[in-house]
This record gives sequence, C-alpha cells and structure tokens, in this order.
Amino acid sequence: MRASKVAGLLLAAGQGSRLGRPKALVEYEGERLVDRGVRLLEDGGCHPVVVVLGAATVQVRGAVTVRNPDWAAGMGSSLRVGLAALPEEAESVVVALVDQPLIRSGAVRELIGSGAGLAVATYGGRRRNPVLIAREHFAAVARLAEGDVGARPFMKAHPELVTEVPCDGHGDPADIDTPEDLGRLQPE
Repeated sequence: MRASKVAGLLLAAGQGSRLGRPKALVEYEGERLVDRGVRLLEDGGCHPVVVVLGAATVQVRGAVTVRNPDWAAGMGSSLRVGLAALPEEAESVVVALVDQPLIRSGAVRELIGSGAGLAVATYGGRRRNPVLIAREHFAAVARLAEGDVGARPFMKAHPELVTEVPCDGHGDPADIDTPEDLGRLQPE
C-alpha cells in the first residue's frame, strides 16, 4: 500500500436523468466512466480512492465504494457522504466528477503539487474540476454543500483561501449530461 496523504474522491451517484442512465455505467473509449475516474485519481497520485455511488450499485476495482442513500438530493449530499468516508490519515482529498472523461491525471498532480489547502483546477481561466480540499476544511465544505453544488459555496465564502491552478494542458473539463454530449466527446 502506498503511503500517500492525499485521497481521491469520485462523485458517481447520480442517475443521469438527461442521459437516460447512470453516468457511472456509461462507457467511453471502452471503459466505464467510473473506472476512468478512479484511474484519473490513482494516476494523479491519490490513495485511497473513494467512489460515492447511488443510483447504480457497481463493483469498482481498486477503489473503496460507499453508497449515498440520499443521492437524489444532488451532488452536495454525495460530497458529504464521501468526505465522511475518507480515512483519518488523509490530510487532503482531490474531488473529481464521474462525467468529465477528458480530464487527465496531470490536473490532479498539479493540484497536489500546488501545496494549497484549497485548490481548484482552471481551464481557460474558468474554475472547473477537480478540486483539492485540505482536511481542515472538510466540515465547513460539507456544511455548505447541498443540492447540485459541492465545494463552490465554501470557495465563494472564502475566496482568500482558494488557489487557482491552471490545468489547460491537462485535458478538457467538458462533461457528459446528454446523449448528444456523449456523442460529441467520443473520439472520431
């Protein structure tokens, strides 16, 4: 077992209502999005990786899975469940979303390498995912996470704590919400 103090957290609980199926089960380039997300975090230097599931229950190799019984309430509840499931030795966590298959592990490494206690990946100057959160902020982030927002309310309330980490060379933060998105993002 690797001795890392940065855990990974993959939020994969949604049912993908506009997509027509849970995003965790969607295949992209022959790999389920959930497996691709776990690999993103592992290759970026996170250990362990915790996956929050909800609408679909699946086996995920190489990760700890936890179920969010309140997954229908949105991403905020999944973030709370995931933060609570992290091992005590994790000093920080990189949070990624299952529906962003074009982000590469370099973005995770950049966040970890920033040395920040609260860092957000930027692409073209816009804040996106993944996000790094130090343990000292877990409780406050969890308190403010509700509906379909995760760490954004905490970052907005504490701009002085946020480090923006440019990740333009490490993929594309486009997400898959609809069948059209999936078709558009598939390689030709």
